[in-house]
Amino acid sequence: MILDRFRLNGKVAVVTGGTKGIGRGIAIALAEAGADIAVVSRSPHPDIEKSIVNLGRGFLHHAADLTRRDQTRNVIPAVAEKMGGLDILVNNAGIIRRSPAVEQPEEDWEATMESDLTAVFILSQAAGRIMLKKGRGKIINVASVLSFQGGINIVAYTSAKHGVAGLTKALANDWASKGINVNAIAPGYFATEFTEALQKDPERTKAILGRAPAGRWGDPLEDIAGAAVFLASPASNFVHGAIVPVDGGWLAW
Repeated sequence: MILDRFRLNGKVAVVTGGTKGIGRGIAIALAEAGADIAVVSRSPHPDIEKSIVNLGRGFLHHAADLTRRDQTRNVIPAVAEKMGGLDILVNNAGIIRRSPAVEQPEEDWEATMESDLTAVFILSQAAGRIMLKKGRGKIINVASVLSFQGGINIVAYTSAKHGVAGLTKALANDWASKGINVNAIAPGYFATEFTEALQKDPERTKAILGRAPAGRWGDPLEDIAGAAVFLASPASNFVHGAIVPVDGGWLAW
């Protein structure tokens, strides 16, 4: 039955930045589909643990700062050992530093690139080593509609998200024939802490909601779940290197 191909029972999923926003929504969705969840973030959050445990799934929090490469390198080996394996990796964690390009400090550029692109590669490479031995695995990168556009006052973030799209395609080319699916979700404008500054700006809010055909902010719990479960499940076994927009029609405008 087709619905059985969306089940994740017995799978172990790692979700970076999984304590809030889109990452939290993805973690809960994967748990609802049957996966045990390891969340990676700088500090634990009791809300996400309670949500996962109440679903009857295994849960682990691994503390790491993904702007620090020494901590990033340790994530996958440590989590896989504690969880007894790894089947799904969701690279969601990221930072954003807003400023005009001419004013952006180099340290903001470097921190954004480290967290939003380099860490994605390091974590994917480490997961790939495990998945290649098994001959299967799912890697889902969280890109952005800004993987296709330029944005305003977010030069480092946009550059990193373009890189995530390219990395997704490159890893898919390397690993598709070996049973590993590497794809990305490109969220549009979701109501999260990430977009809090935009939500509080009446002019930007009007411009954003006026352009998006859906006419609303995305819900991080409801609107991202379907794409995440699909890309993590056997239902997507022939999907490789895709950048899937979940954007309320933003890119169609």
